[in-house]
Amino acid sequence: MFETLAAAPPDPILGLTDTFVQDPRSDKINLTIGVYRDESGLTPILKSVKQAEERLLSSEKSKGYLGIDGLPEFRKLAGELTLGEWVEPERAAVCQTPGGTGALRVAADFLAKQTPHARVWCSTPTWPNHNSIFESAGLETKAYPYLSDDRKSLDFAAMFELLEREGRAGDVLLLHACCHNPTGIDPTTEQWSELAELAGQRGMLPLIDFAYHGFGDGLDEDRRAIAEISKHHAEFFVCSSYSKNFGLYSERVGALLAVCPDHTIAQRLASNIKVSVRSNYSNPPRHGGAIVAEILGDAELREQWLVELAQMRGRIHSMRTQFVEAMKQSGCAVDFSFLLGQRGMFSYSGLTPMQVDWLRTQKGIYIVGSGRINVAGITTSNMATLTNAIAEALRT
Repeated sequence: MFETLAAAPPDPILGLTDTFVQDPRSDKINLTIGVYRDESGLTPILKSVKQAEERLLSSEKSKGYLGIDGLPEFRKLAGELTLGEWVEPERAAVCQTPGGTGALRVAADFLAKQTPHARVWCSTPTWPNHNSIFESAGLETKAYPYLSDDRKSLDFAAMFELLEREGRAGDVLLLHACCHNPTGIDPTTEQWSELAELAGQRGMLPLIDFAYHGFGDGLDEDRRAIAEISKHHAEFFVCSSYSKNFGLYSERVGALLAVCPDHTIAQRLASNIKVSVRSNYSNPPRHGGAIVAEILGDAELREQWLVELAQMRGRIHSMRTQFVEAMKQSGCAVDFSFLLGQRGMFSYSGLTPMQVDWLRTQKGIYIVGSGRINVAGITTSNMATLTNAIAEALRT
């Protein structure tokens, strides 16, 4: 049976990372996979995380299973961190999941069972795994425009016009709360308000992917999408990840938050979410969720985490600014100042697939084929190598 299987194509991003690892060049640069890196090129463990782990290890008494929906304290604090003052806690059903990806998949399974004819609208472009997750659950995906023709700004008019024309009641509108992946381009507060109102008028259910909370402009500022959507919708989903803002990539910590009209409906929805989880991974891992709960629940650790989060956010902003200036100094004819309006780890560079391929083969610089770069992979030590190579690629 197995001898007839054809090899599956490699993941477009993780496959590039595998190739990067095998590349023998000492000056190679990896700007592909979406993980934060510090100035030394490492993905650090936050000091607040280390201290939380030390406390947990000294007080831990059991390795028993969690409940299907995870740690109660994590769920409470995750709800507060994500939904803020705009949603009463009793209206939210919160389920701890294996990462933000797990939250998306649980939401997809729930929607496929409850509303099998729903169409899930995703931006063009979006994180490549979005379409795969919902299609694997049996749901149809549709695309709405996002980038302008110059691929440097949001084409809000085209996005709004298509959703207004083709969106229908029961459809799901997938939105990136902040730090849009892969472009780094976000709607303004006014545009969020217009989108929220449009989705309400069309009867579309918002599903917000919140993978980079705190990496844009700050914890409060990055929740502007949720604030606006909550004004027009009594029901919506949020899929949160704690991989980036807590540096807990390998611990797989996420949460699915379902906002409902009232407490009774939230309880009923939570029971159905548990059914989906039970037939999938049964219950989530403890360690990562316990770390997040320990930090958020302790004033000293929380303050330290906020400082570390601000430092990560500041480094990303600094690298983006330095990159734009370095491209000017390189004599490149292309003005990269449009990158300064983007947020989060990712930016659309405007590089073509041919230029990206040349950079990889000739210079050992790995960038996703779309031209998306992970700004957090840039350091002061590799800045000159990177910008000079890009300038050469543009001339070539």
